[in-house]
This record gives sequence, C-alpha cells and structure tokens, in this order.
Amino acid sequence: MVEDHKHCVVCGRAIEPDKFICSPACEEVMKRSQKQAARMRFLMIGMFVALFVVLMVVSYLRQS
Repeated sequence: MVEDHKHCVVCGRAIEPDKFICSPACEEVMKRSQKQAARMRFLMIGMFVALFVVLMVVSYLRQS
C-alpha cells in the first residue's frame, strides 16, 4: 500500500502530509508567482477604474 503523502504545489514531488512545499527553491518560486499575481490583480483593478473614469468623463462631455 502507498504511504500517506501529498504533492508539492509547485513541482509535484511527493512530500510528507504535513508539508505544503518540498524545498526552499519551490518556496521561492511560489512567492514570486504570488507577487506576480498580486501585481496583475492591482493592474487589472487600476485599468477598470481608469476605464470607468474615462467613460464617465466622455458621458459628461457629450451631455454638455
């Protein structure tokens, strides 16, 4: 029978059930990925806000 294990979320290696990541290298990869995702979320929210403001200004100018 296969002993209890999980897989590293970064590289997929089998690891102990109480761990989440297998090595410091995978931890670094995961941190970089999380930072990039956070930047992308911030950028997308900023773009939506900018688009909303532009649409509001254009709408206001068309009424005048």
